[in-house]
Amino acid sequence: MAPTAIDPVILDVVQPKKDTLNLPAESRKRLEKAGIDLSNGYPYRPAKPLYLQDVQKIRDYHREHIDPGARADPAKNALFSAAEKVVDLTAHIGTEIVGLQLKDLTEQQKDELGLLIAERSVVFFRDQDISPQQQKSLGEWYGEIEVHVKLPTLCHDDHETKYSQPQVPQVPGVAGVTVIWPELQATEATANFRNPGGASRWHSDLVHERQPAGVTHLHNDTVPTVGGDTLWASGYSAYEKLSPDFRKIIDGKKAVYRSAHAYLDRDDPTAGPKYVERVHPLVRVHPATGWKTLWVNRAMTVRIVGLDKAESDLILGYLYDVYEKNVDIQVRFKWTPRTSALWDNRITIHNASWDYEGSQPRHGTRVTALAEAPYFQEKASSRREALGLAVDDEF
Repeated sequence: MAPTAIDPVILDVVQPKKDTLNLPAESRKRLEKAGIDLSNGYPYRPAKPLYLQDVQKIRDYHREHIDPGARADPAKNALFSAAEKVVDLTAHIGTEIVGLQLKDLTEQQKDELGLLIAERSVVFFRDQDISPQQQKSLGEWYGEIEVHVKLPTLCHDDHETKYSQPQVPQVPGVAGVTVIWPELQATEATANFRNPGGASRWHSDLVHERQPAGVTHLHNDTVPTVGGDTLWASGYSAYEKLSPDFRKIIDGKKAVYRSAHAYLDRDDPTAGPKYVERVHPLVRVHPATGWKTLWVNRAMTVRIVGLDKAESDLILGYLYDVYEKNVDIQVRFKWTPRTSALWDNRITIHNASWDYEGSQPRHGTRVTALAEAPYFQEKASSRREALGLAVDDEF
């Protein structure tokens, strides 16, 4: 039987190809231990959507979202007391927890982990024994799991538009657990040193959704021995890098955010692919911390509503640079096999380094929980104000 669409609202599809790549040994071992059926090939590709109108209907409704971090014990005693060690990797972003298995967390510990992610932006756990099914179960604690739809991608060269990237592959039988496998991606869009593509750019996931991504959990079971780091930057700190008067300019402003991938217009297919677009606040507030965060990314923030293009481009270019060029508000993480990273897309951007150039295998699985519709509150504080770290010129 041919693969079906990932969502029943998708009416017109293109059938996917069947992959035949060899799985890395450690990845195969993990999947087989979890009882994943690999007999029909790996990964599983649902039929891919063709038209913009179908994709726009996916999750186009309000969902109640209560952030687990908002109900957590601020001291996080249940989580911290069970760990062997808790290490902050930088002053502003990134924490590693040693000696805990994510699959064994209690409900109270899951809430406290949610708050820790909201405060520290990204949290790491090494040496994890976690199946794709357990990874999905943990993700469901933090919100509705996103089932990824991806097709086709517009790759802009100087003189042409290319179509690539079918829908993101899935772990067979576990909808919502997507496969992050650069070797597989290279069969769809060739990468090289000058144009690594894919996740090798600063971005945040699913900004075009009506209720965009909250917590993402990436578990890498196989990684290169050298290279392949991932970087995250803090949206709290990026906002705080701005002068108080400049913050007043962007507070309350809205911007247009687009999907990473483009689709044909059913009503005008000859016009070429179009992106899904959504309007959200440029500065948003995290519901668990109450802190303001800058929420832009170079890849998918299109324009600021109400400004001329030249004005919008100038301001957005500056905001991207604040995020990307201040190394003191970033963390660069060196992966080891069987490591999990959990980060909050509401308060970060991230970038995967492809410096190993496919010389060694890398394979992982990802689960993303969707959160609330972004909102802005004028009276909300910055992180440094809330923690008593701000000095005079920050007010």
